Formats: sequence, structure tokens, C-alpha cells
Amino acid sequence: MLFVIIHLLKEKQVSINYIISPSLYNCVSRASCVPSLCSFQAERTPRSERKRQDSFGMFDRYDSCSEESTSSSSSDDSEDEVPSIPASLPIIKNNGQVYTYPDGKTGMATCEMCGMVGVRDAFYSKTKRFCSVSCSRSYSSNSKKASILARLQGKPPTKKAKVLQKQPLMAKLAAYAQYQASQQQQNQAKSKAVVPVEGFDWGRYICSNNLVGAPVSCFKHVPMGTCWGDLAEGVIVEVLNSDTNLSTKVYWVAGIVKLSGFKALLRYEGFDNDTSRDFWCNLCVPEIHHVGWCASSGKPLVPPKSIQLKYSNWRAFLVKRLTGAKTLPPDFATKVHENMQFPFKKLMRVEVVDKSHLCRTRVALVEQVIGGRLRLVYEEGSDDFWCHMYSPLIHSIGWSRSIGHRFKRSDVSKKIDGQMDAPAQLFATVKDVDQNGEWFRDRMKLEAIDPLNLSAISVATVRKVLADGYLMIGVDGSEVTDGSDWFCYHSTSPSIFPAGFCEINNIELTHPRGYTKLPFKWFDYLRETSSIAAPVKLFNKDVPNHGFRQGMKLEAVDLMEPRLVCVATVTRIVHRLLRIHFDGWEDEYDQWVDCQSSDLYPVGWCQLTGYQLQPPAAQMAREIPAAVPKHKKKAQQYKGQKKKSLLRLKEEQAEVDEFTFSHGVSDQESIGSGSYYIKQEPC
Repeated sequence: MLFVIIHLLKEKQVSINYIISPSLYNCVSRASCVPSLCSFQAERTPRSERKRQDSFGMFDRYDSCSEESTSSSSSDDSEDEVPSIPASLPIIKNNGQVYTYPDGKTGMATCEMCGMVGVRDAFYSKTKRFCSVSCSRSYSSNSKKASILARLQGKPPTKKAKVLQKQPLMAKLAAYAQYQASQQQQNQAKSKAVVPVEGFDWGRYICSNNLVGAPVSCFKHVPMGTCWGDLAEGVIVEVLNSDTNLSTKVYWVAGIVKLSGFKALLRYEGFDNDTSRDFWCNLCVPEIHHVGWCASSGKPLVPPKSIQLKYSNWRAFLVKRLTGAKTLPPDFATKVHENMQFPFKKLMRVEVVDKSHLCRTRVALVEQVIGGRLRLVYEEGSDDFWCHMYSPLIHSIGWSRSIGHRFKRSDVSKKIDGQMDAPAQLFATVKDVDQNGEWFRDRMKLEAIDPLNLSAISVATVRKVLADGYLMIGVDGSEVTDGSDWFCYHSTSPSIFPAGFCEINNIELTHPRGYTKLPFKWFDYLRETSSIAAPVKLFNKDVPNHGFRQGMKLEAVDLMEPRLVCVATVTRIVHRLLRIHFDGWEDEYDQWVDCQSSDLYPVGWCQLTGYQLQPPAAQMAREIPAAVPKHKKKAQQYKGQKKKSLLRLKEEQAEVDEFTFSHGVSDQESIGSGSYYIKQEPC
């Protein structure tokens, strides 16, 4: 009888593990041993290398359907007990588990001679390979084979294992109880960190429309965004087997058929081209594991009942299928857990833009953190505001004073217990710029995304130059006399452009309100307003290899209602600028967003973090019962509410408790010839 083990190749420099070719583990008898294969393995893998490799967990007593098989796990410390399984059902077991205590250094061990599982510190010798001196001395070739055979057949440990009883029984029980408690705490921590949200079915939406989701690697600010690696179709994982009549949890191997963001369409191995059992799953939830996890955790691999009789030897099938395949890195789950930890905590104080007056900031407290998104409550407690922790709209306390930005003083005199200023290192940093040479000047013209109408790029003017490269921008033709609707952009912001950008890139430019000389021409406008365009060289011209493609699906924040994350599509790409369309809504509600915006998320982000995802408008209308028409009307009012909010923002006046921190920036008008990014026309 031949027992085969598949090894995992662990390489720290790559994010995907490759499963190398199988090797012979041990020959039970001389009659079943194949000398040529044994010598081949000896040449391929030195003994020292074999010791470091992990067991794949499929070689232990995996018999065909016609042979007898057992389901009892060899581990006494397995988290889930596996009840008896009918002899006709094949099962893969593992007998080489390694358990760890909470300190991560010591743990449980299995005697290589008798198979006894016990406390590692009580084992014999430095290597802790044997439970007793007698087991170590009896470790001859013949006895080793007999012991392995006994373990594979589920027989109890030999009498030699009783030497372990020299250690007090209560100490063993205490160690085991401590281990079980630590495992339970870890499972509870994972369940709190990842709370799937049921709602919109991304899988059905993607499959029914043959859509493609943007890769996770396009979103550097999301969990796993920087360590997603080359996860793609064809990667093999171990997942729960839902096609079974067993009352306990069993697992099987599945391959990724389609990948969209965090979501993957999986197919159990053995179904070939049969799609009847395909299912969508978020790859970052705890139920997804790398190949070999069942072996190290003592979990059984059981083929789905639908194809149980398809192969007479499942072991040989898996060996052939998994040889050379890719799987998740062993530390994938650990990285997910680490990436789900966020530095911002409740009651941290920050400075954030005042959504009723964009020209100023005010103090707010962190009330809630979901997936890196912050729900901020203004210190007066009157209103809240949602944004990502890397948003350019939030800053550390004292930022406004340091650059000369307008700031609304708080009326709150007594702080709540537990409040603290958020450390400056938690906020997104901007590129250092040199303002000493040729630089932006007041009244210079440019093009900018209007924060009150994100579907438009408008003619705008530099209204004030602040410190550290920040600019106050106003949209021509729609400004309030007191400047309360000016907004702050950094000079390196991807939301401002040189004059002529829209013309060159075939984007409709929103001309100043009231300007009647159409079509709009920059040359004529500059001459009529006696102004100059900001030099092209002052703008950010870097275009990263972002990976977005037209038609890709994602989850995007509706910046006019920033608490909402909606199903969206990339409809146009201009250099690093993305046109985001909200599925089911009219084009007038589209948004221009930078490719590195922290308001864009991959498919499945809401499910992973526990955030509520807004489905497409058309689907919302279909799901609303006809008997309750008022809810439908309310849903339609949501988008119309945007226009009302725009008017309200422009009509509100600045309040008296507002400060402007001056840094000696010159208010004089810049003179001289300025270059601008348009075709020159005669006067």
C-alpha cells in the first residue's frame, strides 16, 4: 500500500504558493514499495528539506469508495469533533497536527513512534519527536512502519505512550484547557473583525450581466490592497463542503473560476465544466483557507456527494490536480486580520471641512470606524460627516492655523472623558512643494472639479494662496460674495487642471454662470477678464499605472451623500481621472474621481467590513412592493435632494465665530505673461 504526501513550497517573497510534485512518504511493506520512486524522491528533496515542509494532509488513509475508511481524527485537540462517517464515504484525514499555546512558542506534539498526542515540553529529547525514551530507542525501521500503519488505521497509541503519564494529569488538563480557551478567543476576534453583510448579491449581478470587477490591487487604501499579490483565476483553496449530508463541518478543494474584487466564483474540484454547484464567496472571510490548512488543523477533506462516485481513487485525482497549482499564502488569513485593524479610535479629535461652509474647517470627534471610513460628529454635536481616514478633507488639530486656513471656533468648553487629539502621523501626507519660485498667484485661472457638482469640471480661479502648497479655489460665476463657498485644494491635487485640459481631452467644460459668449474659448475669456492662466508646469502630471479599465464595477461613495456607498461603474478614464457612474441613476449624477481616491472600493468591500451597500436604483425600485408607493417616492427624492443641498450651501452666510489665520501671503495681483494649456488664437 502506498501513502503519498503533497508538500507546500513556502516562499516568503511571493504572495501565491505553488504546490510542488508529490513525493513518497513511507512504504508500509517491502511488497508495496517502488524503489525507483523512492530513489527519485531522495534525489529531489533532501531529508533536511522534507522536515521543514508541511504535510498536505491528504495521504492519511484516503481510500477509494470501495475500500473501508474511517472518519475519526487522530487529534484529541481538534476544534470540531468529527462523528462517525459511513464506511462507503471516502475521507482524507491528517495525523501530523501541530498545536500551539497562546504564547506561540510551546505547544502540543505527536510521538513519531506511537502516535500519542501530548504536551510538547513533556516529550523526550531536544527535538521533541518521541513521548518517551522507550519510543526513541524502539524507533527502528520495522517498528516505524508498523506504528505509521497503526495510526493510519485509527488504532490507539501503544503502551509505550503511558510514559507520558509521568507528567501530572492536572497539568496536562490545564494546558489543554488553556489551549482551547486561546483558540476560542482567536475565533471570536476573527468573527468581530470580519462581519459579512447580507444584502445586494454581487455574484448574481456580475454573472447575469457578464461584468468585470476592478482588481483589489487598484485600491491601495483598502484592506489587502497592497498585499493582494497575483491572486487570479485558477488559484486553489480549501473551503467548506456544502454538498454533503454530514452534520459536521467538512471541507473540499475548490478553484477560482472568476475573480471580481474581493469576490470569487468558486467551483469544487471534480466538477470539471459542470457549473451547477458554483458559488460566490468573499476571499477574505474566515471560511477560505490555503491548500494544506485542513492537514495542519486536523479537518477532514470529503468530496461532494454529487460527484462522490465519479472517481474510484480521489487521492490520485487530487495529487494530479494539485501538482503545480497555485494556492493562497499560508499567512493570508493573518494578513487579512492585520489589515482590518485601523489606527483611528472613537473620541479622537480632528479638523474636518465644514460641510455647510466649504471654505472653513471645524473640530469633530470620531464616532465610528468601519473599514477605515470614519463617522465624524462635529464637536457641537449638531451634525455628522462621513469620510475615509485618508481623505484630504480631514487633518490633525492645528492644521488650519499652520497654513492660514479659515477655522470655525467651537463653543464646547468642557471635553468628554477619553477625548484625545488624533496623532498627526495618522493622516494622509501631501508632497512638499517650493513656493519661492514661480508659483500660483491670486486670480490665476484654471479648471477644477466643482465639489458642489462633482459631475462637472468648471472654470475656476485661485482666490488665495495658503502655506504648504494649499490653494483656495472659487468657481467662476457662482461664488458668494463673502467667499464662503471657496474650497481648499493642494497644488498637487489631481482635481485641478491647467486651462485647456478639458478641450484637449474632449471633456465638456462648465463655463461661468452668466457667460453668454458661447462656445467658451479660454483665449477670449482670459482677455475679457484681464487675467492669466496658471502655468502648466505647476500642476500634477503624474499618471500611475492604476489598473482601472472602462466598464469595471466597484463600490463608490456618493460624495454628495458621503454616508452612502453605492454600486458603480467606471465609464471613462482620462489619464488618472475616472468618471464614476452610479448604476441605475441618470448620468447627471456621475462623479469625476481620481484613480487613487479613498472613496473608491473593490467589489465585496462592504460585505467584508460590515458597511451597508446601496444597490442600483433600478433594483431598488423592483424590490419595493407596489402596495407601499411612498417608499419609492422617498427613494427618488434622495437624488433630487442634492440640488437642494447645493442651493442651501450657497445661500448660507458665514458665521461670526470664524477665524482666518494669516501667514503673510501676498494679496497683490500677479502680473506678467502666463502660459496656458490651449491653442493660441489671434486677438
